[in-house]
Parts: sequence; C-alpha cells; structure tokens
Amino acid sequence: MATHFFADTAVLTGRTMRHVTRSMDTIITTAITPIAIMLLFVYVFGGAIDTGAVSYVNYMLPGILLITIASGISYTAFRLFNDMQGGIFERFQSMPIARSGVLWAHVLTSLVANVISLVVVVLVALVMGFRSGAGVLAWLAVAGILILLTLALTWIAVIPGLTAQSVEGASAFSYPLIFLPFISSAFVPTDTMPGPVRAFAEHQPVTSIVNTIRDLLTQQAVGTGIWIALAWCVGILIVAYFFATLSYRRKIS
Repeated sequence: MATHFFADTAVLTGRTMRHVTRSMDTIITTAITPIAIMLLFVYVFGGAIDTGAVSYVNYMLPGILLITIASGISYTAFRLFNDMQGGIFERFQSMPIARSGVLWAHVLTSLVANVISLVVVVLVALVMGFRSGAGVLAWLAVAGILILLTLALTWIAVIPGLTAQSVEGASAFSYPLIFLPFISSAFVPTDTMPGPVRAFAEHQPVTSIVNTIRDLLTQQAVGTGIWIALAWCVGILIVAYFFATLSYRRKIS
C-alpha cells in the first residue's frame, strides 16, 4: 500500500511539475514581489532604521524569505482550483491510484517551486550585500525551518484551492499571510512599536520564526526561540493538514 502511494504520488508530482516548468513565470512572479520589497526597504527605508551592528539587508532577509513562501503558495491554491474546475479529480477517482497522492503531488510541487524562489531571493540578497558566517549546521537548520513552514502554509493553501468558488478567492487568502511579516520583527525591532501592536507582533508566529532564522544566520544563540518557532510550524502544519484532508474527503465524497 505504501509503495502504491509513493509511486502514484511520484507520477502525479511529475505531472504538476511539468505544469510549473511550462509556465516559469509563476516562479519568477513569486520571487519578484519579495525582491521588490527587499530593494525598497534596503535602499529607501533602511537608512532610517536602526538595527545595531547587523546590516539592514541581513536583518530583513528572514522576513523576505517568509514573504517569498507566502507569495508562492497562492499559486498552489490556483493550480489546485484549476484541477478541481477542470474535472481532473473526477477522472482520477475512476483510476486505481491513491487518492491522497493527488494532494501530495500539489504539496510537493509547491515545495520544489518555493525552494527555487527562495534560492533566487537569497542570490539577489548576496548581490545586495548579504553576508553570513553561519556554519553548515546553522544553514541546515534554517533550511529545515523554511521547508517545514512551506509545508505548513501549503496545506493551508490546499483548503481554499478545494473550496473556493472563484480563482480570485482561491489565491486571495495569501494576502494576509504576506502582510503578517510587516507586523512582526521582520523589518523593524518590535520595541519601537506602540504597546498593542508590539504585544501582537511579539506573540505571533512570524516573529519567533524570523528571530530564530536571523539568530542562526548571524551566529547568535537561539535559546528556546528555536523550539517556539518549530512548535508554531508543526502546530500550523497539523491543523492545516487535518482541515485540508477533511475538505478533500467532503469534496470527493
């Protein structure tokens, strides 16, 4: 049964990956938005923001990476919505394949596409002056957190992809996720914010994830922050996966 699932998922992932490679503009568009924000903040606002000994491009890059992921998953919902409207799910149901493999194919495609976009953004950041003395283990930890977050947000994207009534509704859910880093420690220290905003910023998931990635890249002690960040990622992943699979069962029943 497991072999059947993995084989079907691999075939279906190849199908969705071909759709992505035939329209590389989706990956380019995903990277353009965070790159534009990075250019704007570094070269326009960066000089007015005090981040201490850390250069501003180093300070803000973790938040930009999260915006990249949030931008990328909107295309997952878009592709899933198109499959639902095109009747491909009904055709798959008549075939002897693992039903969950259809969803996992979209999720894995999202993961690959987002990793490519993240690499592009990091390369642009290097051109802009980003530097890190972090070791291999620190970079692996950063990659692990980003992959876990991508999976968590992608499963969130699956829900509107399955339930939306229009293509606009399928992708519009990502706007709050893109906006959330702006009310966190991603671009400015939270201690510069007014009381209520600061309280929200310091207790939402983006701040703990951004702070952990930033500490890893700048070779600072992460302390318990990394466990809080991982707890947010895993918690979101579990809840999103539950509701996504529930929506899928209702849709195909």
